[in-house]
Amino acid sequence: MGTATNPHDGLEQVAAHPVDVVFLDIHMPGLTGFEVVERLPPGPLVVFTTAHDRHAVQAFEANAVDYLLKPIERARLDRTLDRVSSRRSPGDDGNVRAALAELAKSLRAPAFLDHLASRVGDRVHLIDVADVTHVVARQRATYAITAAGEYMIDATLTDLEKKLDPARFIRIHRAVLVNVACARELRTDEDGHLVVRLKGDRPIELAVSRDRVRALKERLGLA
Repeated sequence: MGTATNPHDGLEQVAAHPVDVVFLDIHMPGLTGFEVVERLPPGPLVVFTTAHDRHAVQAFEANAVDYLLKPIERARLDRTLDRVSSRRSPGDDGNVRAALAELAKSLRAPAFLDHLASRVGDRVHLIDVADVTHVVARQRATYAITAAGEYMIDATLTDLEKKLDPARFIRIHRAVLVNVACARELRTDEDGHLVVRLKGDRPIELAVSRDRVRALKERLGLA
């Protein structure tokens, strides 16, 4: 029926076009997968697809049909599709199995960017995403920040959020994506706002928007 990278958009699609099954990530911008389940209309079966195994118990408490770990293996996905088919009411299976098999093609682990390109004059500098501590939007431009410096990227922060591995990068502010592997500590500033302090010799601290605090803490296993 469709796909969505934003949970609010996905909920609108499901409300407008009833579906049989929802394949749902857990760590998403704005809403977690569990919050999406609470907002789903009655009817769809839910399969969680995620890179993290620590939420499995909570997923089954939410009555999920299955819990698939990325990268998703075909044999494991086939067992999930069998579970989905068996949970449907007798006689209404129709072409669901064929549709699910077709959907399986889109559930492969996506090819996330492993380099970011920064154009300088007639040259293109390639930056390994593992070296990127964070990405910021500033003065109508986007910059990838590394220990060596910052590089202008010809892409919006929203585009990069879709193309960078969500197991590595999380949006903590409308203008900031952070590499969670580069986070050293969390602290609360004098105004009560959560701040992420990054690893490295430079004391870089990044403010976390209030509406993104919960997602960050869940991503770090603190919630």
